[in-house]
Amino acid sequence: MAPRLFACFGIRSSHSSSRRKRPSLENTTVDQASEEQKRGGPILVELFSSQGCPTSPEAELLISRLGRGDFKLKVPVIVLAYHVDYWDFKGWKDPYGSNQWTVRQKAYVEVLNLDTMFTPQVVVQGKAQCLGTDQDALLSHISSAQRFPSPSFQATFQRPSPETLQVSLTGAIRTKVDSQGADVMVALYENGLLTDCPAGDNKGRVLSNDYVVRKVEKLCNVKDISTKKTVNGTVNFSLWDGFNSSKCGIAVFIQNRSFHTFGSQNFKLPEHL
Repeated sequence: MAPRLFACFGIRSSHSSSRRKRPSLENTTVDQASEEQKRGGPILVELFSSQGCPTSPEAELLISRLGRGDFKLKVPVIVLAYHVDYWDFKGWKDPYGSNQWTVRQKAYVEVLNLDTMFTPQVVVQGKAQCLGTDQDALLSHISSAQRFPSPSFQATFQRPSPETLQVSLTGAIRTKVDSQGADVMVALYENGLLTDCPAGDNKGRVLSNDYVVRKVEKLCNVKDISTKKTVNGTVNFSLWDGFNSSKCGIAVFIQNRSFHTFGSQNFKLPEHL
């Protein structure tokens, strides 16, 4: 991929298209079957952000409000916030930043035919994007996004060791997948993060972050399957110091090679896992 320009934007733009707990000895299973799945599943909203970008905190606040339902939308959403690492040179290294998320954003730059990587950026259903502080554009993209049935996964959570979370999923994709195939991805995210920022462009601020993606794993790749065919698999997440299951959740989403999203499902982790 050719080198890209980087930018940190803040003005509104028009539309573009503690201690670890002991491992649990019992499995915890969550069944997300609901009327919502029958009507059409959630819209996946992905924020690319950085604590090193002075305008990202505004976008983080917007995303937090979106995730907790402040806008009373008729469409449910699943929110994920990826902290990129390309602003770390500006004096503050984002503790949640990862080159893995920078690579993911680069992939969106390619498939969406953009010229510049920037923060804060929001991508909706893998198909539309806008400036992360542009509330009107974001809500418009959500309301107009194509909805797909939510998968009908049941999730079983285990702690094989203090350092590991194991997630086993069984259920139907509920969207037909052709011979081109699609990946079933599982993201582990964390809410309620507060960071004192002593340096960089946000020096002196206390930064609040929700839905911060800590880990992403691929459950499986599916091809030529019907809406009712059962899919199952297991992913393992290595955990961080201070992991607290009551602050975390799991998002499952299906994406093709163009990063278009064809269904998503959210699970809150049980407390005391």
